[in-house]
This record gives sequence, structure tokens and C-alpha cells, in this order.
Amino acid sequence: MDPSLLLLERLGSLIQQSIRDDAARHGLLPVHVQVMHYLANANRYSDLPIAVAEYLGVTRGTISQSLSVLERKGFLRKESDASDGRRVHLKLTEAGEGVLKGSWAEQLELALNGLSIKRQDIELALRNILIALQRLNRQKAFGVCHQCQHYLPEGNDGRCALTGETLTRDQSLKICREWIQPK
Repeated sequence: MDPSLLLLERLGSLIQQSIRDDAARHGLLPVHVQVMHYLANANRYSDLPIAVAEYLGVTRGTISQSLSVLERKGFLRKESDASDGRRVHLKLTEAGEGVLKGSWAEQLELALNGLSIKRQDIELALRNILIALQRLNRQKAFGVCHQCQHYLPEGNDGRCALTGETLTRDQSLKICREWIQPK
């Protein structure tokens, strides 16, 4: 087996085990932790139930049930969209953010920070692998807003060329479901 394949498979397995451990610590299922981690990193175009389902590659029913559990446990709240009352945005509560403290993502961040190679090199290689796999599996591509073809820098903030809306720096550093790889 190609050493790169083995390493990626092993990393995936270790991350999944860490997610299971995080979930068990809080009386949750792994999908609940994945939902919360996604929402902690999603921008305002992507904090919608349909976007969560698309990102995780699960059914709307699974996400609906997961959201109900997380809301009932006080880990997230639903907010109506100011311009479209039918649209619901999902926001983590302080308790939900607390579940993510010390989680698998923070452990992975520590491991990445300890490497002697440039983070940009790792990011580029992983992004290219991800994009290739998403294409092969016909999955929707998600990416970081400011790395999107639609992103237009404007001073300290930016603008989305797709929606025409202003994007704060914080929003542009988050995951967007409208992301398209720059040409």
C-alpha cells in the first residue's frame, strides 16, 4: 500500500476515534459533535440545516434529529433570518462551544503547530486531495470564504460577488457552502 494512503487512512481513523471519545464524554453521538464543530466554523450562508446535511453527507432527517437533540440539551439555538423568516440559522450556545474545548480539532491544531514544515504547504496538498475526492464522489465543495472565487477583498473586510453582501473578516474566515475554487 502506498505510504501516503496508509497515513491518510490512519489519520482519518484517529480523528474518528477522537470524535467518538468527545461525543461519549458529553453523552452525545459522534454526528452531534460533527454538527457542532461544523457550526462553530460556518459562516452565515452555511449555518443552515440543509448546509449541515450537505457538508456531513447525511440525510436531512438525520440532521433534523441531531439538531433537536442538541437544542434540547442546550448546545444550540435556532434564530430566524432577519430577511427571510422561513430560513433558520443555527448558533452554538456557550455550552455548545464548551463541548468543543479540548476536542479533537484542538488536538489536531496542536499537532499541526508542532510541525517544522509550512502550514501553507500542508493546506495546499490537503485541499487538492479534498477537491479531487469531492469531484470523484460528486459532493458539494465547501471551503473557506476568503479563498473562494466569489470573494472580493475590500479594506479590512470583503464582499461576496455572488450575493453582493459585505463580509466581515470573521465571516470570511469561516466555511461557506457557496464556495467555488478560484480559477
